Amino acid sequence: MPTTIHASAALVGARAVLIRGPSGSGKSRLAFELISAAGGALRFARLVADDRAEIEAANGRLLVRPAPALAGLIEVRGLGIRRLPHEPVAVVGLVVDLAATDAQRLPAREQSRATIDGVALARLALAPGEAAMGRVIAALHLPESAV
Repeated sequence: MPTTIHASAALVGARAVLIRGPSGSGKSRLAFELISAAGGALRFARLVADDRAEIEAANGRLLVRPAPALAGLIEVRGLGIRRLPHEPVAVVGLVVDLAATDAQRLPAREQSRATIDGVALARLALAPGEAAMGRVIAALHLPESAV
């Protein structure tokens, strides 16, 4: 049974980035930036959900879908609600927590993981006001063993 959460999500390549955070933290902005980077810094990116997302664990993976009433819609600050092509479902590969109170410059391994509905996922915790796009691209492209 899916659970509805306050989050945005963008499919980047084969896996979705699930973006969580308090209201006004930049979830929609980050999702739009990821989608806008398709064909440049990112080969492929498409909207999955904005504002409300449905999540569900299935076969050891976390699936994300748009809330039905909001499918294909995204808020672009200063421009309003816009309709974009979207994916109806995606497998989450990275969780980004915006305005995270536990964000660290050099996070411990346990802070770099999130468990949602029993599914362990890579996690990126960003401090309030911290620029997200560059860090998300790095998290998507740099292997953990690169250190």
